[in-house]
Amino acid sequence: MVFDSKIQPISTWECFKQRPFIIAGPCSAETEEQVLQTAKQLVSTGKVDLFRAGIWKPRTRPDSFEGVGKQGLKWLKQVKQETGLPVGTEVASEKHVYESLKHGLDMLWIGARTSANPFAVQEIANALEGVDVIVLVKNPINPDVDLWIGAIERINKAGITRIGAVHRGFSSYEKTRYRNQPQWQMAIELRARIPEIPILTDPSHIAGDANYIQEISQKAIDLNFDGLMIESHICPSKAWSDAKQQITPNDLVRLLKHLKLRAADIEVSDFLDFLRELRNKIDIYDEQMLDLFEQRMKISETIGKCKKENNITILQSIRFDRILRKAIIKGEKKGLSAEFIDKLFKAIHQESMDHQKKVMNQIVHT
Repeated sequence: MVFDSKIQPISTWECFKQRPFIIAGPCSAETEEQVLQTAKQLVSTGKVDLFRAGIWKPRTRPDSFEGVGKQGLKWLKQVKQETGLPVGTEVASEKHVYESLKHGLDMLWIGARTSANPFAVQEIANALEGVDVIVLVKNPINPDVDLWIGAIERINKAGITRIGAVHRGFSSYEKTRYRNQPQWQMAIELRARIPEIPILTDPSHIAGDANYIQEISQKAIDLNFDGLMIESHICPSKAWSDAKQQITPNDLVRLLKHLKLRAADIEVSDFLDFLRELRNKIDIYDEQMLDLFEQRMKISETIGKCKKENNITILQSIRFDRILRKAIIKGEKKGLSAEFIDKLFKAIHQESMDHQKKVMNQIVHT
């Protein structure tokens, strides 16, 4: 993908101190006191680069707390004046952009619901033309890299060069311990498609529970992402929204203290030789897996012929459910997560059915 203008490296952003770039603040601005006290505690840690707070909150149910509205922008402006921290909020419309810029906000982010709507993103992009502000684009709710890239491209074409992506996980019908599924491969694919774009992870929205924020943050750092957006509240238990996933400023300090930062590159020749050897082994195993998949699909095609001859349907749900349960149990004994086995076997099953369908619908010309 080629953009008309350049994306500035995060290291050149005025508010960037060092990796990881940290954005923190409450899920929602609730009261003037809550916003200011949280900001003062966060700035006193010396760990936060930018203060965040939701002003307009897109909620699933209309009777839920949907934010304090533009009066909260005055509180963010006050935070900037009293603490010196740059400030930012979520925008979902042209009006939100104009109101935020009028109050001098330094950063705007586009949420997951909005980034999934090209019309809404284009409206925001139009409002941003000629403006120099940081804009972060969260991944769409559903795992669609092209849709994510499209939203980034629209903002970038408006002339925004300080632009970044926020990986906040993806909605799923499948219930796991996380609120949103990380699907790390989506963020990795984004980095492969747009190598220059800064990527931050939002462990709060992925986790949905403060107990998992540390492990998700570490994973993001291990993947060499550029920063974290973490929800922090002076008293999470009394938060008006998403109380379970917010942590105190003191907890944020402890989290960052325990993060292990790793080098992106290394020049030690012995290490590189050893790593190259291991990667060669992985290449061999990958080749073997592909050969096994090929053999498996050939058997599936034979099964498809048998089903065609005996007029039997392709899908046999009871058998597949039994296979999947058995595979998950075996996989866990081998150190493989249930989530991985579930996705892998469903993908294999779908490919197998596609092969059978092709065979069963094949027209023989005489």
